[in-house]
Amino acid sequence: MEEGPGLQGSKRRDEDIALDLMKFIAMTTGYGRTTSSGVGFQGTGSASKPEEYAAHLLELYGKCRAAVGGKK
Repeated sequence: MEEGPGLQGSKRRDEDIALDLMKFIAMTTGYGRTTSSGVGFQGTGSASKPEEYAAHLLELYGKCRAAVGGKK
């Protein structure tokens, strides 16, 4: 089954917006970083291994996609 051009464009746009939002939050707050050089909250978002850092970023991306898509 093929999706219409409007549906595909809208979905891609939401994913791009969520990715940009995740990048902004991660860079601004230092979310998931292994060091404490970031600004903002750092409590539960810090990781000791690169794998944990990646997992934190994927979790944040999922939250951003839900926020952009209007899902809770």
